[in-house]
Amino acid sequence: MDRPTPAAAGPQKSAGPQESAGPQDSAGGLEESGPAMTGAAPRLYERARRILAARIAEGALAPGSRLLESHVAEQFGISRAPARQALERLAAQGLLERGEGHGYRVVAAAASAVRTAAGDGGEAPVHLAAEPTWARIYKEVEQEIVARTGFCAWRVVENHLAAFYGVSRTVAREVVARLQQRGIVKKDGRLRWYAPALTPGYVGELYEMRALLEPVALAGAAGHLPEGAVAALTGNLEAALARAADLEGPDLSALETELHVALLGHCGNRTLMEAVTYYQSMLVAHTFLYRWAPRFYATEPFLEEHLTVAHPLAAGRVTEAGEALRVHLRNSHDRAVHRIAVVRRDFRPAPLPYLEAL
Repeated sequence: MDRPTPAAAGPQKSAGPQESAGPQDSAGGLEESGPAMTGAAPRLYERARRILAARIAEGALAPGSRLLESHVAEQFGISRAPARQALERLAAQGLLERGEGHGYRVVAAAASAVRTAAGDGGEAPVHLAAEPTWARIYKEVEQEIVARTGFCAWRVVENHLAAFYGVSRTVAREVVARLQQRGIVKKDGRLRWYAPALTPGYVGELYEMRALLEPVALAGAAGHLPEGAVAALTGNLEAALARAADLEGPDLSALETELHVALLGHCGNRTLMEAVTYYQSMLVAHTFLYRWAPRFYATEPFLEEHLTVAHPLAAGRVTEAGEALRVHLRNSHDRAVHRIAVVRRDFRPAPLPYLEAL
């Protein structure tokens, strides 16, 4: 029997049918990556989708060819969750249809539709590069843990993690080590891994450290920013404000990352950035919170707050930009505590064998 996929193990509403763990667009389909505001690489399922669409366009996958989720996952070296997303998106675009029993079947489609789905024109061919095994499961593990830390602290059991994903203990150990670098897990007094609960007190500590460190990193980055970096940041924020009602969780996460990770990363002090990254575990949590918490604001307040940082930075007023960043973090703390409280009240996490509630 196949193990439950992470998409089936996501948070659920406390009453009513189980929620899907995958973000959905307004039409009910799985999300697109959204506008490329930060130059980030496409998600795994999107890269797999493009390759499969290109093969359909080239005739390498002829009409009637059968595609199974497990085979796509194995072929691309990805988990079944992104493989499923790729197939569902191709079906939504009319290139596949549900086969009898299970799986999908390639259908004849208009050439224009196939070219569009494959990324017609201009793009270089997309190939999934070989990834280390830990990288194939890391983001799923990170999201599954963070999605549960709003409820309580969790013991992370390495050997159960390895068994759940069918990987070696060495791979599981690498995943947990990288979770530690991101501030997601820590070791207790008996040297056991655990993910601390996002209590108001702990969230306050994280934001207090960020308010101390990030303005320093901003001051260091100011003199090393690539030409046009602040203008690009400002442009992306203004474009987001113009379509604020349409922004989805991934869009908001990308905008947060552009300032707090990409721009600060130019400070040149690796030791400082390691510390900054460690206390930015709330950025990971926000990926979950933006998706699951209800929409509280017609326009997310951080968009305007980021502009109060970008405008003085563009004018060379670095101290003013740093102070605006501190104010933004203070305000963001209050909103994060509120969102976590709502998620804790309205959702419950499904059990996972490698997590033990503390």
